[in-house]
Amino acid sequence: MPTLSQLKAAVSIAEQIEALQAQLASLVGGSSSIGSVPKFASTAVAKTGKRTMSPEARERIAAAQRARWAKSKGTSTAVAKGPAAKPAKKKGGLSPEGRAKIVAALKARWAKKRAGKK
Repeated sequence: MPTLSQLKAAVSIAEQIEALQAQLASLVGGSSSIGSVPKFASTAVAKTGKRTMSPEARERIAAAQRARWAKSKGTSTAVAKGPAAKPAKKKGGLSPEGRAKIVAALKARWAKKRAGKK
């Protein structure tokens, strides 16, 4: 528990600090305190929250997205309203000639391997 003389000393030191801070503020300009938050930090805190977008900016973004979708779907217009004609899907697989070549190569490989064992 601090004594009365210690409390008086603490008050006088605090008054001296305040006087020095006032002098510093008058020299530098603005307020200067030990526990104060820098100016840039206080403005950053004030700007937090939900961001809003202007209707024009939203429309520009939406139009760009519609154009990207139209390009990826293969339609020529920027705004595709309705079912776009899908290109015919190419069926994967081999032609009969290609499959026959692969089968012949495999048979030859296995025949060569069997001949090496004997």
